Amino acid sequence: MVPLNHTEFIDILTSLVNNNFIPMSRINDAVRRILRVKFSMGLFENPMADLSLGAHLGSQAHRDLAREAVRKSLVLLKNGGDADSPVLPLPKKASKILVAGSHADNLGYQCGGWTIAWQGLNGNNHTAGTTILSAISTAVDPSTEIVYSESPDEDFVRSNKFDYAVVVVGEYPYAETAGDNLDLIIPEHGADTIMHVCVNVKCVVVLVSGRPLVVGPYLSYMDALVAAWLPGTEGQGVADVLFGDYGFTGKLSRTWFKTPDQLPMNVGDQHYDPLFPFAHGLTTEPVTASS
Repeated sequence: MVPLNHTEFIDILTSLVNNNFIPMSRINDAVRRILRVKFSMGLFENPMADLSLGAHLGSQAHRDLAREAVRKSLVLLKNGGDADSPVLPLPKKASKILVAGSHADNLGYQCGGWTIAWQGLNGNNHTAGTTILSAISTAVDPSTEIVYSESPDEDFVRSNKFDYAVVVVGEYPYAETAGDNLDLIIPEHGADTIMHVCVNVKCVVVLVSGRPLVVGPYLSYMDALVAAWLPGTEGQGVADVLFGDYGFTGKLSRTWFKTPDQLPMNVGDQHYDPLFPFAHGLTTEPVTASS
């Protein structure tokens, strides 16, 4: 795990062994465990990968499975003011809708870190896939006008008289210590977009992130909130549940805190006071053709 300075690492480790700071028994232990795995995998008999199934990588069947994984992993955290007035699923047929936010049309952001590249990338030119914006465009009725604005101001939102808005914001890609963050807030422009939109029109916020973030200050302005995690290349899985082709079924696999100073927080803690508890997740029913 030192690809950029491996020769320096080798020199330092060799010196530490030669000067009796690290015993050879420790080196042998590490090497023995690596060799044991390689032997068990048969890498010495067949060191080259079997490429016979390579043509199937990225096939439609694989993408369909990934799309299914997306829609099953999304967690519906809020859906209207109460159970009697749900916002989701959204109607496919509307006069004019707004799609906003930094993550609405960005495959790199959907994929996150450790995917296209170690720290992830920005943009749509690095891999094949479907952005959430593109998926929404396909899902809605052809007569529905879609307006996309990454960072609309309040005047724009008010003047256009949208039927509803979908705001897609979240974290920028990261991996390992590059993602260390004591604040865990939605990046500034994302929070601004939520407020500019959700104060002025019925809105659904889709949060793209690798972990829970601070959403409490904005929650009352959101009509619905979806934790999309990192959906990867198959943005259609998000649209599948937003518009009711499938129902929401996902549950939180960890507690969602109110503020970072509550962390660490786990089920069973004496002062367990989360924003959303472990295993929280609202459900919806698919919209049938008759409805």
